[in-house]
Amino acid sequence: MKHYLILLLKGFGMGAANVIPGVSGGTIALVTGIYEQLINSLKSFNLKAVKLLFSGNFKSFIEYTQLKFLVSVFSGTALSIVTLAKVLEFFFTKNEQLVWSFFFGLIIASIYYVGKMVKSWNISSFISLAFGIFFAASLAFLKPVTQDDSFYYLVICGIVSVASMILPGLSGSYVLILMGNYQLIMLQSVSDPISNLNILLPVILGAIVGFLGLSHGISYVLKKFYNSTISLLTGFVVGSLLIIWPWKIPLETIVGRGGELKVVSYSWVFPDLSLSENIFCLILIFLGIFIVWLIEYLGSKINSNPTN
Repeated sequence: MKHYLILLLKGFGMGAANVIPGVSGGTIALVTGIYEQLINSLKSFNLKAVKLLFSGNFKSFIEYTQLKFLVSVFSGTALSIVTLAKVLEFFFTKNEQLVWSFFFGLIIASIYYVGKMVKSWNISSFISLAFGIFFAASLAFLKPVTQDDSFYYLVICGIVSVASMILPGLSGSYVLILMGNYQLIMLQSVSDPISNLNILLPVILGAIVGFLGLSHGISYVLKKFYNSTISLLTGFVVGSLLIIWPWKIPLETIVGRGGELKVVSYSWVFPDLSLSENIFCLILIFLGIFIVWLIEYLGSKINSNPTN
């Protein structure tokens, strides 16, 4: 029970990260030590799993797919997304800089813990790292398209956003902003799922397709090119810092379909430390760093004492 409760909390952390544009649930999975197991569990939903399920061999199906693990993690993720959507919408409305600061601290700390998973740093590892940084950072300069609630586009949103979610450093929510549907899906629909099933069901369908498809690809490259893959993922995490830098000034906005203003470009600046609000932002950054350290510390304690 203790083990599955911890998995639930890790899933909750992934869900919280996925709601915030610029933060990746995959990063939380990496830092909390469940990333490879998550990928392998998703990959196990194949023809063999289907045969076990339809032959009535439910016990073998549960063991083969690590279903208890997945249910625990995704229950926490779903609970977090549903409960935090309105809370985060409120804080973003009140002071989004403070929210960015906290998650900036989380990402800074996670770079160390993700990077140390690389077993050997060589030329290919550094090239992968550089490419990951360049690719993730370049997303900050892309401009979002307009909102689209058509069925096929929502399915594509589900596929692309979950692909970004499962890759550390690439935020599914930020990709939804670029695709024009962040407010429609993550704020409006998730906050009131019963009334918005026509929006959420196509997204969920796309998410399932994206999860199953990408998990096979990541599992393969992790086995064949482990160091280069982790280096690339580390680069994604580093590059994402540009997207969630707390001190940025909106330069350009557009009016969305519902009349809301949407920022499409920023100017990045350094904080004025004479302002008390910026000091508070720094405190939140250090709080985020401390929380990642605490999660890593507790995780190492639990792993070293599995029977306690």
